[in-house]
Amino acid sequence: MARLMSMAVIVVVLAAMMHYSAAQTEHVVGDSTGWTVPQGGAATYTSWASGKQFVVGDTLVFNFATNAHDVAELSKESFDACDFSSTIGSIITTGPANITLATAGNHYYVCTIGSHCTSGQKLAISVSATPGASPPSSSTAPPPPSQGGDSSSSTVFAILLSIVNNYKVLAILEVLFNDLGQSENSVHNHNHTTSGSISHIQKLP
Repeated sequence: MARLMSMAVIVVVLAAMMHYSAAQTEHVVGDSTGWTVPQGGAATYTSWASGKQFVVGDTLVFNFATNAHDVAELSKESFDACDFSSTIGSIITTGPANITLATAGNHYYVCTIGSHCTSGQKLAISVSATPGASPPSSSTAPPPPSQGGDSSSSTVFAILLSIVNNYKVLAILEVLFNDLGQSENSVHNHNHTTSGSISHIQKLP
């Protein structure tokens, strides 16, 4: 019984680790192309994103040289028009830039330098809440843009999500270990009672 419980604990831990690692993937935008003005225009990043699944907790890595490019998140309307007057969060000017996907839905990123956006340096992705889930409908209204806001709240949310997931795993392990301890105590008490009964029988005339 104790061996079976130990095996169950191992299986749960491995499953939790696989789920946690699968839920947090690092996506290098454009792969070897990086974050730049693509020769193939906007279709370059559209094609790259079409083969990916983006999930809350994943990270986008924008590889670019500082002062050569930047990254800004926009609403869909601003994205389509390459209008940088109202960004969602602050513009990231130091490369490479890591952005954690903290909310499900459609997200839009561009480079605001010169004519880079109109030349195709723009990325649109759909983020799902969990692996395998469909992203929310595009009809969902985007969050209200804010000029030069602080994007640190998104990172904090992602960290809190990770902590919650870790506590869930710890809670499961605690329950299993308690059950294992109770099972071992039960076997020990049973053996003790059996030994006492045998000794009593041996003492009878």
